[in-house]
Amino acid sequence: MIDVLYFAWVRERIGCPRERVDTDAATVAELVEELKAREDRYAAAFADVSALRVALDQELSEFSAPLDGVREVAFFPPMTGG
Repeated sequence: MIDVLYFAWVRERIGCPRERVDTDAATVAELVEELKAREDRYAAAFADVSALRVALDQELSEFSAPLDGVREVAFFPPMTGG
């Protein structure tokens, strides 16, 4: 089981801030594909992953990163400074 967190418009499209996911995905990209297959709201949230960033256990990562040993995956849009 992995804790999956959603922030900003990702959370708004999916409708919840976090959930526990039972997955066999080996990478973040595989997890995204599993989530997209669940329901339309997930497909909408992950339609353009180039507009998203991902953190594994609170460290910025890549969608190709392995999930082995990861406890938390967070998805969020790029942050802008100001």
